[in-house]
Amino acid sequence: MTTEALRQPSRERDGAGGNGLLMLLLVLMLLVAIAFAMVGGIIGDDPMSLLGGAGLSVVLAFLLGGFYSLQPNEAAAITNFGDYRGTDRVNGLRWTWPWMGKKKISLRANNLISQQIKVNDQRGNPIEIAAQLVWRVTDSAQALFDVDDYRGFVTAQVEVAVRTIGARYPYDDFEHKEVTLRGDHERVSGELRAELINRLSVAGITVDECGFTHLAYAPEIAGAMLRRQQAAAVVAARETLVAGAVGMVEMALAMLNERQVVELDEERKAAMVSNLLVVLCGERDTQPVVNTGSLY
Repeated sequence: MTTEALRQPSRERDGAGGNGLLMLLLVLMLLVAIAFAMVGGIIGDDPMSLLGGAGLSVVLAFLLGGFYSLQPNEAAAITNFGDYRGTDRVNGLRWTWPWMGKKKISLRANNLISQQIKVNDQRGNPIEIAAQLVWRVTDSAQALFDVDDYRGFVTAQVEVAVRTIGARYPYDDFEHKEVTLRGDHERVSGELRAELINRLSVAGITVDECGFTHLAYAPEIAGAMLRRQQAAAVVAARETLVAGAVGMVEMALAMLNERQVVELDEERKAAMVSNLLVVLCGERDTQPVVNTGSLY
């Protein structure tokens, strides 16, 4: 049997904490009894009353050691000489046996923004990523007893998860055919959350939401990638422009032929197509040349 199979994860269960207000009432009654015993022993010179008052004082000190309080979204793991006895999640004044250990833990939502880390994306390009997540403890026993420092554990696992997701997809796809870190934010954030929940489950922690706060090419390739993006944008614009120009030329030739405005042979059609494409695709205004002679 492997070591992993032998190790059983801790599981939270109801603790042994009791109502502290009832114990507080008992403490007040003991105070009154101690006062009467001491005053009676001193006035009546009764050693037994003094001894009884001293005994009640010891009991009072014993009971006072068992009080603790819990605020909203706070829990206390109760241990008996190292043996986990359960978790108390009831708010207010609580009481348990004084020899019981009480480890408090916050159940509130926590916000964490990771440091920027450098990751190689799916295509090997270095990119910088930083993530933000909202996490909270769901199982106090696992958070306190299955990991040494659950807050440090969260910080370390965030970096590992970000590296895993960052290497799974390319930063950008100029042809828009792949899932990318920049173009599919919701999908990638969902996978990052699932990865974090899986990694943090051993510590009894869940992730409510997460996403990237910083996503960019590393400085050493940022300039080259910017020029590539600009070139891709220029090519895309040119493709659209040429496609539109070809459509307009086809329409012009069809209308001339349909209305029989002028009959052109193949050579003149080629010349017209060339001239129209120059006019429509050129970046500068063209200067027309008026032909006053024959077309031939």
